Amino acid sequence: MGDTMRREDTVRRHSRERGDNEKKSGDRSCSDFIWGLVGFLCEVCNFMSHEKCVRTLRSVCSCLTPTTITAPVAHCLIPAGHKKRFCSVCRKPTGGSSDLRCEVCELHVHSDCAMFSCADCRCSHLDSPQQSLDTWPHHWREGCSTSSCRCEVCHRSCGSSDVLTGLRCEWCGLTSHGTCFVSVPPDCGLGRIRAMILKPRCVRLESRNFSKMHLYRVVESPGAELDCSDEVDVSAAVIKDGSTAAADSGRQFLKVFDGDDAVKRGCSRTVCVSKATNNEEVVEAALKAYYLPDDPLDFELQEVGLHSNGHQGLHADGGGGVQNNPTHSEEEDILNRNGLNQHQDQGETWVLRAKPKYSEVLRVYQDWERSDSSFVQVSVSENVTAAMVLNEVLGRLGRQGDEQSSYSLQEVYMNHKQVMKQTLTPKDKVLDKVREIRKVSLRQMHQTRFYVVENRRSEVKVELLIGGLPTLLDTQEYNQILHQHLAVKSNLVTVGQVYGAQGWLSLYISCFSEAERIFMLAKDTTVSNKQLTSLVCPQIQVESLCPEEQPLLVNGGPLPGLHVFSGVPRFRMLVCGGDGSVGWVLSVLETVRHKMVCREPPLAILPLGTGNDLSRVLRWGAGYSADPPLSVLQAVDEAEEVLMDRWTILLDAQDLSQTGTDNGYLEPPKIVQMNNYFGLGIDAELSLDFHLAREDDPEKFTSRFHNKGVYVKVGLQKISYSRSLHKELQLQVDFETIPLPNIEGLIFLNIPSWGSGADLWGSETDARFRKPSIDDGLLEVVGVTGVVHMGQVQSGLRSAIRIAQGNYIRLTVSKEIPVQVDGEPWVQPPGHIIISAAGPKVRMLRRSKQKQKKHGSSAKDSASSGKDALH
Repeated sequence: MGDTMRREDTVRRHSRERGDNEKKSGDRSCSDFIWGLVGFLCEVCNFMSHEKCVRTLRSVCSCLTPTTITAPVAHCLIPAGHKKRFCSVCRKPTGGSSDLRCEVCELHVHSDCAMFSCADCRCSHLDSPQQSLDTWPHHWREGCSTSSCRCEVCHRSCGSSDVLTGLRCEWCGLTSHGTCFVSVPPDCGLGRIRAMILKPRCVRLESRNFSKMHLYRVVESPGAELDCSDEVDVSAAVIKDGSTAAADSGRQFLKVFDGDDAVKRGCSRTVCVSKATNNEEVVEAALKAYYLPDDPLDFELQEVGLHSNGHQGLHADGGGGVQNNPTHSEEEDILNRNGLNQHQDQGETWVLRAKPKYSEVLRVYQDWERSDSSFVQVSVSENVTAAMVLNEVLGRLGRQGDEQSSYSLQEVYMNHKQVMKQTLTPKDKVLDKVREIRKVSLRQMHQTRFYVVENRRSEVKVELLIGGLPTLLDTQEYNQILHQHLAVKSNLVTVGQVYGAQGWLSLYISCFSEAERIFMLAKDTTVSNKQLTSLVCPQIQVESLCPEEQPLLVNGGPLPGLHVFSGVPRFRMLVCGGDGSVGWVLSVLETVRHKMVCREPPLAILPLGTGNDLSRVLRWGAGYSADPPLSVLQAVDEAEEVLMDRWTILLDAQDLSQTGTDNGYLEPPKIVQMNNYFGLGIDAELSLDFHLAREDDPEKFTSRFHNKGVYVKVGLQKISYSRSLHKELQLQVDFETIPLPNIEGLIFLNIPSWGSGADLWGSETDARFRKPSIDDGLLEVVGVTGVVHMGQVQSGLRSAIRIAQGNYIRLTVSKEIPVQVDGEPWVQPPGHIIISAAGPKVRMLRRSKQKQKKHGSSAKDSASSGKDALH
């Protein structure tokens, strides 16, 4: 994590004794309160500490965060919402509409602080075939959120809802004080649900030209560009809570840019300083505004609009006094007696520049190890080339015998949005490169590293998944579409798996630039009036999976996830949605299972729909009750596997005459899959009317309460409904004709839940029928006499009329009739309907009845078996 003494010196250099004895706040190292004149406050990042804790500090100032990064990984920032958190840069509360959070790790930042965060996100994959880790380190993030968090080492409270304090591992959830975490074992056990996590060592992703927004399909907010924020004063004198020193007539404001790029984009920082300050203090305030930890004597302020060879500037003379630029006469001197421009109250703008140096000491990191001592310091002067730096670094790392041509010097910009890499040629002068970066942006130079990397000659293999294509075409026809609309290069692109039923196919591309071109072009291409979709696919290293691991696939659109997991021998799925989403996932799984190693992955449900009948039966609940995601994952881990029947419904529409003879087909036969129930008559008509009302005005159907109200209104309109459905249907169950009673609705049940939890079959015993089960290979056939009867069933006052049980159903429908399958309604023409078993049973996950245990936190448990406590 870097040098402890350097961190302590940095905090001391930017801190002052706190003088307000009427306020109290938490020490962000030990989490105890600070009272009165007994603590220190960092003027750069607002870190607070007791005087007694200063010598044991482990957390670094925000200006030193880039130096602590082990492996740079970009963040994935999206709007954070209004929940109170703390900014990881300035450590002040967030909660505004423009604040941001990382979708992958627990980074929270203000929008104007985002540019000062760096690429220290949680690593979810490895991007090189040569990388291999048998163990995984903790990923520490400052802030434990609540006071209920306990330190793993001293077992005292280490969290707070008032300040950003304590440390939390983003993998295993272990929490610790900032002064105690060095005593925690370095290897992370990945916590209670470790068996469900697809570990980073098992995932490879060729992601050189793609940002995390591309990789994780996270849509960035359409607001202002993060790197181009409005002018915000982040100096010690101007605070985010609005308590500024603007009313103080003895202070003035300077607009400061950190390089040519900021000047070009018009993005400055506002620095508030005293009119009686000296030049060194002005430069130091500008450095603090940009979170730069460098020595003020190495920098100067140049007035915007003047060239560097004839600039007007403020710079320190080493003794705290004023030193004018010698290239200007006394009349052109812009400094008054206090060292400031007499016209600066008018808001003049300045550029913060590094003074020219004839040599510098650079840190050069090694790419093949991940450790705190993985860099060497090299002095570079005017004529030092990249080849010379390589030669010195390899010698000091004990690799003198290695071929220098096997290595390169790489420049890595650790931006919070994307980690960008550029390889230097052997003849490039390193000092010129550093000067060029600093001229563009001092902040960019602060977030730039130089690495010695091995020249990897491994084959480039980027996999893209293209969707939105026409369905049911052959490979040659898909190739023609790709050449026509995307102009793919046959020598670089190979078609992989083809999923014709869904209109998806995978492409293997042997060139990064070609992969990026196809990825971006596909997003702006339509084929047959349908927008194409392009996704970057990771590669799962199946050989790195342990036998006890059973990773969890959380499904949105099912096909991409199933494609990526096609080679995984054992995994589980979690579907976030209602019964329709479950049916969608199971249908796609049915069509692609022959291409998968694990053909029957068990499926759990996070209920987000309106009915959620299957979710109720499997104990996942009637709806999502805002349970913490971690508790949901625990429940999935502890769930038991059960089998469930699925049924195929063949709807063969025919024009049946009164004599029962066929006069011809109206349309091709239609085949659908059924998981829950299939209904004809009054219940399907109610569903159809509700569905049509929602299609006419979808904006009104945004709340569950309103939806139920509309459904009740539709039902009341059907109270006097009379169709005599039994006269329009002929029913056969297991090849036996079954007479129908006087009913208005006929329903076939696979599960004991219908219409948001009603039990149509009932619990009474009947010697004629077997007790229903979701895996008994039988359908229960029931009838309802009308809307009133359905309302009584919903209220638990009655059951439906039991008619039959069987595994093969044949219906003859003489008139057009409303039907619905798992809540999806339509009007079915007359004809034949056949229901039969749909192949093998599917595996589902049923939530355990056992009360969830409260697990404690312990490092020993974190590294042990899957039954251990959750941190």
